Amino acid sequence: MDAPVTFTSILFDGAVGPPSAAAEVPDYAADLHLDDIVRAVTAGNEEHELARVFYQPLRDAEAITYRHDVFRDFEDAALLAAVRSFGQGMEVVMRRFEHASKARHPVDQERWLLGSAEVFSSAVRELNGALHRANPSSAGLSGFRDWLTRHVESATLTTLEADTRQVKAALHGVDYRLRIHGLKVTITRFRSEPDYSAEVLETFDKFRQDGERKLYDWRFDQGSDMNHVEVAILDRVARLHPDVFAGLHEYAQRHHSFLDPTIERFDREVRFYVAWLDFIERVQRGRDLRFCYPEVDDESQSVDARGTFDLALAASLVGTGQRVVPNDVELRGGERIVVVTGPNQGGKTTLARAVGQLHHLARIGVPVPGRSVRLPMVDRIFTHFERQERVEDLSSKLEDDLRRIHGILEQTTPRSLLILNESFTSTTVDDQLFIGRQVMRRIVELGPTCVVVTFLDELAILDRAIVSMVGTVDPEDSTRRTFEIVRRPPDGLAYALAIAEKHRVTYPSVKARLDR
Repeated sequence: MDAPVTFTSILFDGAVGPPSAAAEVPDYAADLHLDDIVRAVTAGNEEHELARVFYQPLRDAEAITYRHDVFRDFEDAALLAAVRSFGQGMEVVMRRFEHASKARHPVDQERWLLGSAEVFSSAVRELNGALHRANPSSAGLSGFRDWLTRHVESATLTTLEADTRQVKAALHGVDYRLRIHGLKVTITRFRSEPDYSAEVLETFDKFRQDGERKLYDWRFDQGSDMNHVEVAILDRVARLHPDVFAGLHEYAQRHHSFLDPTIERFDREVRFYVAWLDFIERVQRGRDLRFCYPEVDDESQSVDARGTFDLALAASLVGTGQRVVPNDVELRGGERIVVVTGPNQGGKTTLARAVGQLHHLARIGVPVPGRSVRLPMVDRIFTHFERQERVEDLSSKLEDDLRRIHGILEQTTPRSLLILNESFTSTTVDDQLFIGRQVMRRIVELGPTCVVVTFLDELAILDRAIVSMVGTVDPEDSTRRTFEIVRRPPDGLAYALAIAEKHRVTYPSVKARLDR
């Protein structure tokens, strides 16, 4: 006898467990706008708690590859369509199953259960056929296909299907006669009384006129519970056909838990893949934005991201016609830190967020924004973005910034990622530069991957581990940002422009005052 086929998950390879029920939104999610991305991706799937999966990183490159392989299988459009169809079928199953649990009348409960089981078995068989036609190569989908084949051939499903057909056929054979006279309703057996419907239609057909006419069709609400009149009618119909309804009751007793937990889990987990692919499709529609499978290295600390972009920004601009500008980021050899300078509103923070998003998305095993991406496998992600000062805080904004950066550096390892955005702006430029130098020297000592956004050019030339990137402007119009961030030495223009903007002596500011 063949050994039973076991299957666990299409999200986890067995070495990595499922997300904890207590999985929380990471501290850096808001700074990197990951919360906006996750909300957009999981909209409509809230009941499946997909956000927990999108927020929990995997622990190693093998676990990431496990998910990449499943995503590659879904490049087969027919398989992806079949999985979407299966998900829609399961939604019908769960709605009917839920209605069965809430219906007040026992016969109504049992009939909804029968309908739920019928859709379930059909959806399972169609999915099994699609998986065999696609012949997936990933360990996740091929493992589930093998398990599902055994389940489809098992007595569990074949008995459910046979019983469903038998009980449904018996119910279809139930006929009764309903006579309404005033407030009195009489239910009797149907004894082949003449059917006058054809004659009625023929009589009124002569009055039919060509062209538009009002329709008086009535569609019953299949999702509502029965009213007291319907309940009374159903009770009496059940008395007229005791054997049929006894069979329905026995069916409900025997198959009340027909939902297989492995199939339920597959239905929940596969929505992770479908939701991400649907999101990518929306972001890419009509725009030349590329996604790729990132190469995640457990050993190297090199970063090589080509054509990457802020995914939250790209999603927010869908349908606006505004262009998303991709950028390249590279750290090679002993390089560990990117210092980004340039004019305000020139895309510096956007690039920093994009790098943070890349590392998080790579760690959950999804295709990421970019033509090609290679990243280190980081252990933690830390962000230090400006916080609004609150009246109830007893400490100053600078003190709060220093405490936060101290806490981050205490937890930082060489495998961590730090994103620092315009830190310590609440103090003077001289103090900013002094504090910035001390923090940068400590980061160099610790050796993590780091992105620093600042207008202090001096921070970009402190050490060989630091790479300078500069936000560019149109060479013919210095007030026009290109949102392209290029690798080159700082040019000193960012600080000068910041001072000019602070004192309102830039060209647009002066012109606005003169035009008054």
